[in-house]
Amino acid sequence: MIGIIVPAHNEQDFLDDCIKSLIAAASHQELKGEVVEILIVLDDCSDDSALIAHAHGVLTHSCQHRNVGMTRAAGAKLMIERGARWLAFTDADSVVPYAWLADQVAFEADAVCGIVHVNDWSEHPEQVRTRYDSLYRPVDDHRHIHGANLGVSSIAYQRAGGFKALAAHEDVHLVEDLQRTGARIVWTARNSVSTSARKHCRCKEGFGDYLNSLATHTLLG
Repeated sequence: MIGIIVPAHNEQDFLDDCIKSLIAAASHQELKGEVVEILIVLDDCSDDSALIAHAHGVLTHSCQHRNVGMTRAAGAKLMIERGARWLAFTDADSVVPYAWLADQVAFEADAVCGIVHVNDWSEHPEQVRTRYDSLYRPVDDHRHIHGANLGVSSIAYQRAGGFKALAAHEDVHLVEDLQRTGARIVWTARNSVSTSARKHCRCKEGFGDYLNSLATHTLLG
């Protein structure tokens, strides 16, 4: 079985599109009918995120961590207990392409680090997009790490110790731990995940704060 884990804290505005894209990816013909389970980890949600997940018939798990590292770890633990051989991670404000999951598995690696892109830059001045594009390398063998586009075998994940209880950069620390254990990591530009560029981001020091920092740099520049 393949497990997809999505942490969500009050993500009713984005979650429907996210789940729809995951359901499509889970039906890819190259998965050859292997069971795929989608888990939305509802972290202290007070909006309609749970209702949206239930309407799609996906699995949910509720927690009160308000900590993305702990939330991802809780989801991974549950999926491993349910028999998942591969763990795929994305974010609730993201949309994955159709071949996202099939290609992750097809690499036959210990872990797969993918890239992301932004479709809607409307909350930011054009200078932020220009600055972002000048710094980002959307090519194979990049070294970008995104929780919105990450896959890892259950064996390699457990060998590395799993996600740490960190409020930010939990994905970076996991990949560093994977590298220390000698895991074979594929850094691919295939199947870029579309993610939100909202200014009011859920995770401090995450992707949204990075974009906000580019705005500050542009003003100072």
